[in-house]
Formats: sequence, C-alpha cells, structure tokens
Amino acid sequence: MTFSTTSAVAGPTGQNTGDSAQPSKPRNISNRKAVLAIVTCWLLVVFDGYDLIVYGTVQSSLLAIDDWGLTPTTMGTIGSLAFVGMMIGALGAGRLADVLGRRRTILACSILFSTLTILCAFAPNPLVFGALRLLAGIGLGGLVPSANAMVAELVPDRWRSTMATLMMSGVPIGGSIAAVTGIWVIPAFGWEAMFLIAVIALVVVVPMGYRYLPETLSFKHRSGPGARRGSGFGQLLRAPYARASVLFAVASLAILFAWYGLGTWLPSLMEQAGYDLGSALTFALALNLGAVAGSVVTAWAGDRFGAAPAAAAAALVAGIGLAVIMTTPPVGVVYAMLILAGVGTHGTAALLIAAVANHYPERLRGTALGWAMGMGRIGAVAAPQVGGLLLASGLGVNSNFLVFALGAGLAAVLFAVITFRVKPVADPAEQH
Repeated sequence: MTFSTTSAVAGPTGQNTGDSAQPSKPRNISNRKAVLAIVTCWLLVVFDGYDLIVYGTVQSSLLAIDDWGLTPTTMGTIGSLAFVGMMIGALGAGRLADVLGRRRTILACSILFSTLTILCAFAPNPLVFGALRLLAGIGLGGLVPSANAMVAELVPDRWRSTMATLMMSGVPIGGSIAAVTGIWVIPAFGWEAMFLIAVIALVVVVPMGYRYLPETLSFKHRSGPGARRGSGFGQLLRAPYARASVLFAVASLAILFAWYGLGTWLPSLMEQAGYDLGSALTFALALNLGAVAGSVVTAWAGDRFGAAPAAAAAALVAGIGLAVIMTTPPVGVVYAMLILAGVGTHGTAALLIAAVANHYPERLRGTALGWAMGMGRIGAVAAPQVGGLLLASGLGVNSNFLVFALGAGLAAVLFAVITFRVKPVADPAEQH
C-alpha cells in the first residue's frame, strides 16, 4: 500500500462509483510516518469504543447499588448523557479540526475522554456519574470524525473505504475488549475496575499521538493564503451539498440509533430474557465480533461497489438479523443473527464515513464528518432512553429489537436513495 499515490475512487470497471468528489492530492509524508499515524489513530479509536461500550457491561452492577436507586428508565437516561456529549463533541470537534488542525483536536479529545472515564470509577452517586459520562462523551464524539478526517488525508481516495472501515473496526474491538474483560473483572474487582482500564490510553497511546501524529495537509494549506475560504456548516446546507448533507444526517441518525441502542442494552436485554450475566456478555461479544469481522466485508464491498450501495445492503442485513431474533429462535441462531447485526449496523456506520469523506472536498471533509456523525448522535442519544422506556413500560425485550430493526431498515432506504439520487459534484471553490 503506497500512500503517496494520487488516485480516485473507482468502481469495478474503472468508472467513478458516485462516491468520489475530488482526486487525491499528493501527501507530503513518508509511508512510514503515515502508517504510524494511522495505527495511533486506530488505537485511540479502540479506547474510544471501549470507553463507550463499557457502560453496557456494568449496568447490572449499577442497578444493584442500593443507595443509588437506579431503574431501567434512569439507566437509559444516564446512557443517553454520553451520547449527548458525543453529539456536542462530533459537531464541535469536526469544525475545530478544520480550523485548528486535526492533531491538536485528536489529542485534546483523547485526554478528555480518558481522564473522565477514569474518574467514573470514583463517582459517589448517579448525578456525578452521569455528569462525568456527559463530559467524557464530548471527547468520545470528537475523536472519531477528527481521526477519520486525518486518515482520509493520509491515503489515496481508492483506499478510503478500506481505511474508514479499518478505523471504525476499533470501536467494536474496544467493545469486545469491554465484554471479555467484564466477564472476569467485574466479579473479581467490581464495576469500578472497568473504568480504571482507561488509564492505559492516557499513559500509553496518548504519548504515541504526541510523537507520531502529523499536522495534515489541508490545515497547513488553510494557514496560508485563502485560509478564510468558507468551510463551515453553512456550506453543507447550501448547493451543491444540501441534499447529500440532509440524507447523510438522517441515515447516520437511523443507523447509530440501532448500533448504540444494541451496544447499550443488549446485555440487559439478554439477562431479562433469562440468561445469566456471563452468557449475556457473550451475546454482546458476538455483536461486537460481528462488527469487527464485518469491517473486512464492508471494506471490500465499499471498494468494489461504492460506499453508499454497500451501506444500503449492510443496513438491510442488520434489520433482517434483528427481525429474526424477535421470533425467539434457538440460541445458536441468536448468536448468528447478532453477528449479522454487528456486521450490518457497524459496517453501515463505517461506510457512512467513507461515503461522506469521498463526497466532500478536503476543505469541508472534517466539517462534513462532524455534521453527519453529530446529527447521528441524536439517534444515539435517543436509543438508550427509548430502550429504557420500552422496558419500563413492560413491552418486553422484543420491543427493543423491533425499534432497532426499524432504524436499520430506514438507514437502508436512505442509503439506497443516496446511491441512485445523489450525484457527485465538483467543489465550486476549486473550479476557478
């Protein structure tokens, strides 16, 4: 893989797939430095995923704390707080990265979410715990679009689907680590120890970021003449980007509703279905391992057929998998369907990033990623709350699987619309 090659996204016949905006500009960075930067970004995304999904692994333990007095509804509210923070972080950090540079934004977000996740272990009550999760969410939400925007500038266009799915594989890998770790850490050391693991990111991976992350090409260019050229959210909602921006935002909302709803509630749902904590966490592991394995499939599909068409197919697979679970099949089928749900929900989220990165020019890329993922956090905010309300109302576990399946189905429809109705456009600012 040579990162300094200039290329464009191409379909199987060599024609543009419809996801591409502009050909890549040459990257003035050696292959070795690019690889080290990408690996560092990926490791940070792994811890981002761990720190986010860890809440789902400790829910039973938190409900058992007598003086906290938590219920499924309040647990859903606390779960939503992290996603509120993520929405703020994604919207703010994407724009901040375009203005101040990816490197400083990535490092600031990493330090923020790692420190506040560690502090969750010492929370004396639900109010403090929820506030810490809210503030940590700002860093969690800001890291992913900033890191993906950096990686998009370090690789040629033809590698963007692969790199986006590789980067996003860090989220379910982090979630898998949380599920596996929780099986033995929680009984042995308590729920607090799960949050203390975030210290590894703070003392090991963040220093790697200081050493290996470069400042990226587009920020250096904007620091010179022409730096004031428009690149804010207002640009996304005007021609020729308005239709794509709205569709990407709603599609992101729908698929993140499904993905983060499952990530938050699956262990509790499976416990309510009659499984013990260890078995419930293995279901969460199946979901996250499916997402990891799906990263390979969706990366290939995105490069072969285009990110938007592949995302439509992946979201459809997720919806079907969740619908099958509602029929109460044998346990082996449940595992298989959760793997498919992981492949489809997370794969769609990763392909969304590739589609957005390819659709917008470099001067708007970080802002566009922040917009799409920030709007998607509305779905992520709603999912834990909706799941808790459905459980509290006595509608049963299938009500959760139904609404998450509907979210995946809506995403499939929207990506199909993007595939057939949204055409690639040149950047008007670069046509002169």
